[in-house]
Amino acid sequence: MKSMTLPAYAKLNLTLDILRKRPDGYHDLRMVMQSIALHDTVTVRTETGDGDITVRTDREDLPGGPGNIAWKAARAFYDAVGMENGGTEILLEKRIPMQAGMAGGSADGAAVLQALRSLYAPEMPRQELERIGLQVGSDVPFCVRGGTALAEGRGEVLTDLPPLPACAIVVCKPEFGLSTPALFGRVQVEKLSRRPDHDAMKRALTAGNLGAVAQQMGNVFEEVLTAEESREIAYLKDVMLRCGALNAVMTGSGPTVFGLFAQKEQAEHAAQVLRSRYAQLFLTTPVQQV
Repeated sequence: MKSMTLPAYAKLNLTLDILRKRPDGYHDLRMVMQSIALHDTVTVRTETGDGDITVRTDREDLPGGPGNIAWKAARAFYDAVGMENGGTEILLEKRIPMQAGMAGGSADGAAVLQALRSLYAPEMPRQELERIGLQVGSDVPFCVRGGTALAEGRGEVLTDLPPLPACAIVVCKPEFGLSTPALFGRVQVEKLSRRPDHDAMKRALTAGNLGAVAQQMGNVFEEVLTAEESREIAYLKDVMLRCGALNAVMTGSGPTVFGLFAQKEQAEHAAQVLRSRYAQLFLTTPVQQV
């Protein structure tokens, strides 16, 4: 039996813009994505002898079979390399919130792909692993790559960007979840108005100017929230800003909100204020591409 354990890093959207709906039903996006230290732990054990792919998690509400992205990632890898599965067991220790806009499932799938490549195809280029990942989910290619990147198309067209400057990040998920397909269904692209300036964001990252990066953050999904959802998001952003965040926005299709802080002490204070009301509260940092 072979075994490998890897971290599966969550992602945040520093920016998210929806450009158009495509004929295939997907949307063309433009967004700057960022890996953070908050992570699941993924263990892949192969050659277990039973010929099946099994997924075990510490979350009872997660599927363990073909409905799990980690399972799909293993199947896609074996199919891509033309290799027989001699039995694969995947163990997921979850910390990334679910239905949070943080690519928790995609991160797990990416970690499975990375582990199987290390075990069986170490010569495989990262770009090929990203291509396999796209068969599994739109966020998987970025999660394979990690770091800071401009993502376009469905999210699979990736351009590396200079790293987000060192900072503290407070991440808070309200108790409700938001369905990504349902939120896309609310979008009328031509009515979106507060679009992020990606050229300005790239200049800020290139300059290593954390304050300028924070000022360019934005997410058009915030425009299609219901009044009740908007109130919760606005409350989280307000608390973070009052505690010293340089800016705070919703990530992905939400409802998670994150704030960037230049000072760790201010981030810790914000976390303390929010922790009395929210269970899914994390203090974390950026992760550069590995």
